[in-house]
Amino acid sequence: MLKVGITGGIGSGKSIVCQVFHALGIPVFNADLAARELVNSDPALMNAIKGLFGQGIYVDGKLNRQEVAAIVFKEPSKLEQLNALIHPATIAYGKVWMEQQKAPYVIKEAAIFFESGSYKDMDIMIGVFAPKDLRIQRAVQREGMSLEKVQERIASQMDEEEKMKRCDYIIINDGVYPVIPRVNELHQLLLAKAKQTG
Repeated sequence: MLKVGITGGIGSGKSIVCQVFHALGIPVFNADLAARELVNSDPALMNAIKGLFGQGIYVDGKLNRQEVAAIVFKEPSKLEQLNALIHPATIAYGKVWMEQQKAPYVIKEAAIFFESGSYKDMDIMIGVFAPKDLRIQRAVQREGMSLEKVQERIASQMDEEEKMKRCDYIIINDGVYPVIPRVNELHQLLLAKAKQTG
Protein backbone atom coordinates (compact mmCIF):
# COMPACT_ATOMS: atom_id res chain seq x y z
CA MET A 1 0.00 0.00 0.00
CA LEU A 2 1.28 3.42 -0.99
CA LYS A 3 1.82 5.87 1.89
CA VAL A 4 1.30 9.52 1.02
CA GLY A 5 2.20 12.41 3.30
CA ILE A 6 0.43 15.77 3.03
CA THR A 7 2.14 18.75 4.60
CA GLY A 8 2.08 22.54 4.60
CA GLY A 9 2.33 25.38 7.07
CA ILE A 10 -0.45 26.70 9.28
CA GLY A 11 -3.31 28.13 7.19
CA SER A 12 -2.14 26.47 3.97
CA GLY A 13 -5.36 24.43 3.76
CA LYS A 14 -4.01 20.90 4.32
CA SER A 15 -7.27 19.85 5.96
CA ILE A 16 -9.41 21.05 3.03
CA VAL A 17 -7.21 19.09 0.61
CA CYS A 18 -7.42 16.00 2.84
CA GLN A 19 -11.23 16.31 2.96
CA VAL A 20 -11.29 16.14 -0.86
CA PHE A 21 -9.10 13.00 -0.85
CA HIS A 22 -11.36 11.54 1.86
CA ALA A 23 -14.43 12.26 -0.28
CA LEU A 24 -12.72 10.19 -3.02
CA GLY A 25 -12.65 7.24 -0.59
CA ILE A 26 -9.06 7.56 0.62
CA PRO A 27 -8.41 7.02 4.36
CA VAL A 28 -6.75 10.03 6.00
CA PHE A 29 -4.73 9.96 9.23
CA ASN A 30 -4.56 13.37 10.91
CA ALA A 31 -1.45 13.38 13.10
CA ASP A 32 -2.50 16.45 15.13
CA LEU A 33 -5.91 14.98 16.00
CA ALA A 34 -4.33 11.63 16.83
CA ALA A 35 -1.82 13.32 19.16
CA ARG A 36 -4.67 15.12 20.96
CA GLU A 37 -6.45 11.79 21.51
CA LEU A 38 -3.34 9.84 22.51
CA VAL A 39 -2.42 12.18 25.37
CA ASN A 40 -5.73 11.15 26.96
CA SER A 41 -5.89 7.49 25.93
CA ASP A 42 -2.39 5.94 25.71
CA PRO A 43 -1.44 4.78 29.24
CA ALA A 44 2.33 4.74 28.59
CA LEU A 45 2.25 8.25 27.12
CA MET A 46 0.03 9.53 29.93
CA ASN A 47 2.46 8.17 32.54
CA ALA A 48 5.41 9.78 30.75
CA ILE A 49 3.59 13.14 30.65
CA LYS A 50 2.81 12.85 34.38
CA GLY A 51 6.50 12.13 34.95
CA LEU A 52 7.35 15.36 33.14
CA PHE A 53 4.72 17.68 34.65
CA GLY A 54 3.51 15.91 37.80
CA GLN A 55 0.41 13.81 38.53
CA GLY A 56 -1.82 16.90 38.83
CA ILE A 57 -1.43 17.72 35.13
CA TYR A 58 -4.38 15.37 34.48
CA VAL A 59 -7.80 16.44 35.75
CA ASP A 60 -10.56 13.79 35.58
CA GLY A 61 -8.39 11.73 33.23
CA LYS A 62 -7.87 14.60 30.76
CA LEU A 63 -4.67 16.51 30.16
CA ASN A 64 -4.98 20.07 31.46
CA ARG A 65 -3.87 21.87 28.28
CA GLN A 66 -4.03 25.36 29.79
CA GLU A 67 -1.72 24.30 32.61
CA VAL A 68 0.69 22.68 30.11
CA ALA A 69 0.66 25.88 28.01
CA ALA A 70 1.44 27.99 31.09
CA ILE A 71 4.35 25.72 32.09
CA VAL A 72 5.96 25.46 28.65
CA PHE A 73 5.64 29.22 28.19
CA LYS A 74 7.88 29.68 31.25
CA GLU A 75 10.11 26.67 30.46
CA PRO A 76 10.45 26.18 26.67
CA SER A 77 12.69 23.13 27.20
CA LYS A 78 9.65 21.35 28.68
CA LEU A 79 7.86 21.77 25.33
CA GLU A 80 10.75 20.00 23.56
CA GLN A 81 10.56 17.20 26.12
CA LEU A 82 6.78 16.94 25.69
CA ASN A 83 7.11 16.78 21.88
CA ALA A 84 9.81 14.12 22.27
CA LEU A 85 7.18 11.99 24.06
CA ILE A 86 4.19 12.75 21.82
CA HIS A 87 5.79 12.52 18.36
CA PRO A 88 7.10 8.92 18.58
CA ALA A 89 3.78 7.74 20.09
CA THR A 90 1.82 9.43 17.26
CA ILE A 91 4.14 8.04 14.57
CA ALA A 92 3.85 4.49 15.99
CA TYR A 93 0.05 4.79 16.20
CA GLY A 94 -0.07 6.09 12.61
CA LYS A 95 1.92 3.10 11.34
CA VAL A 96 -0.47 0.64 12.97
CA TRP A 97 -3.48 2.58 11.62
CA MET A 98 -2.07 2.56 8.08
CA GLU A 99 -1.48 -1.19 8.13
CA GLN A 100 -5.16 -1.72 8.98
CA GLN A 101 -6.46 0.21 5.94
CA LYS A 102 -7.65 -1.55 2.81
CA ALA A 103 -7.42 1.29 0.24
CA PRO A 104 -4.90 1.43 -2.66
CA TYR A 105 -3.15 4.27 -0.85
CA VAL A 106 -3.46 6.11 2.46
CA ILE A 107 -2.76 9.69 3.48
CA LYS A 108 -1.12 11.02 6.60
CA GLU A 109 -1.63 14.73 7.27
CA ALA A 110 0.99 16.48 9.42
CA ALA A 111 2.61 19.91 9.64
CA ILE A 112 6.08 18.75 10.70
CA PHE A 113 6.98 15.77 8.48
CA PHE A 114 10.43 17.05 7.57
CA GLU A 115 11.16 18.48 11.02
CA SER A 116 10.29 15.18 12.76
CA GLY A 117 11.93 12.95 10.13
CA SER A 118 8.68 10.99 9.69
CA TYR A 119 8.67 11.84 5.95
CA LYS A 120 11.09 8.89 5.62
CA ASP A 121 8.15 6.53 6.33
CA MET A 122 6.19 7.94 3.36
CA ASP A 123 6.46 6.85 -0.28
CA ILE A 124 5.31 10.21 -1.65
CA MET A 125 5.11 13.72 -0.18
CA ILE A 126 2.55 16.31 -1.28
CA GLY A 127 2.89 19.94 -0.22
CA VAL A 128 -0.05 22.32 0.10
CA PHE A 129 1.08 25.86 -0.64
CA ALA A 130 -0.56 29.23 0.01
CA PRO A 131 1.07 32.68 0.18
CA LYS A 132 2.10 33.79 3.68
CA ASP A 133 -0.37 36.71 3.94
CA LEU A 134 -3.26 34.42 3.05
CA ARG A 135 -2.09 31.76 5.53
CA ILE A 136 -1.98 34.35 8.32
CA GLN A 137 -5.46 35.63 7.41
CA ARG A 138 -6.93 32.09 7.37
CA ALA A 139 -5.32 31.08 10.67
CA VAL A 140 -6.59 34.24 12.41
CA GLN A 141 -10.14 33.79 11.01
CA ARG A 142 -10.56 30.00 11.19
CA GLU A 143 -8.55 29.07 14.24
CA GLY A 144 -9.25 32.22 16.22
CA MET A 145 -5.54 32.71 16.91
CA SER A 146 -4.04 36.14 17.51
CA LEU A 147 -1.84 37.61 14.79
CA GLU A 148 1.20 37.32 17.10
CA LYS A 149 0.49 33.65 17.80
CA VAL A 150 0.16 32.86 14.08
CA GLN A 151 3.40 34.69 13.28
CA GLU A 152 5.15 32.82 16.11
CA ARG A 153 3.88 29.49 14.75
CA ILE A 154 5.04 30.36 11.21
CA ALA A 155 8.46 31.40 12.52
CA SER A 156 8.80 28.08 14.41
CA GLN A 157 7.98 25.97 11.33
CA MET A 158 10.32 25.14 8.47
CA ASP A 159 10.50 27.77 5.71
CA GLU A 160 7.54 27.12 3.40
CA GLU A 161 9.53 27.29 0.16
CA GLU A 162 12.12 24.87 1.54
CA LYS A 163 9.30 22.52 2.56
CA MET A 164 7.73 22.65 -0.92
CA LYS A 165 11.11 21.92 -2.58
CA ARG A 166 11.27 18.66 -0.63
CA CYS A 167 7.81 17.51 -1.77
CA ASP A 168 7.16 15.34 -4.83
CA TYR A 169 3.99 17.21 -5.78
CA ILE A 170 2.47 20.57 -4.84
CA ILE A 171 -1.15 21.67 -4.57
CA ILE A 172 -1.56 25.44 -4.72
CA ASN A 173 -4.39 26.59 -2.47
CA ASP A 174 -4.38 30.35 -2.97
CA GLY A 175 -8.06 30.90 -3.75
CA VAL A 176 -7.20 31.37 -7.45
CA TYR A 177 -6.14 27.90 -8.61
CA PRO A 178 -9.00 25.39 -8.21
CA VAL A 179 -8.02 22.69 -5.71
CA ILE A 180 -10.48 19.91 -6.63
CA PRO A 181 -9.23 19.29 -10.21
CA ARG A 182 -5.63 19.16 -8.93
CA VAL A 183 -6.60 16.66 -6.21
CA ASN A 184 -8.44 14.55 -8.80
CA GLU A 185 -5.38 14.60 -11.05
CA LEU A 186 -3.10 13.50 -8.18
CA HIS A 187 -5.66 10.88 -7.09
CA GLN A 188 -5.50 9.23 -10.55
CA LEU A 189 -1.71 9.42 -10.53
CA LEU A 190 -1.51 7.87 -7.05
CA LEU A 191 -3.94 5.08 -7.98
CA ALA A 192 -1.71 4.26 -10.99
CA LYS A 193 1.43 4.29 -8.79
CA ALA A 194 -0.30 2.09 -6.19
CA LYS A 195 -1.08 -0.46 -8.96
CA GLN A 196 2.54 -0.49 -10.10
CA THR A 197 3.84 -1.09 -6.58
CA GLY A 198 0.87 -3.42 -5.82
